[in-house]
Amino acid sequence: MNPNINRKEKLRRKNEIKFLFNDLELEAFNKYCAKYKIENKSKFIRETIMTEVLEQFDRDYPSLFDSIEE
Repeated sequence: MNPNINRKEKLRRKNEIKFLFNDLELEAFNKYCAKYKIENKSKFIRETIMTEVLEQFDRDYPSLFDSIEE
């Protein structure tokens, strides 16, 4: 089996998450997208969320100095 096919299947977006904005949040989001010419809102939301998730994982990762007690 071609390993690229398996990788492509793992990267395929097939899971859906829904959330709601109130009127003011939606208005702000739409203004932001218009101002910064964001055409693909789904991509923008996905990248913004995943950036925060990965940055938090990085902050939470134990370092060598975490194990030293004063």
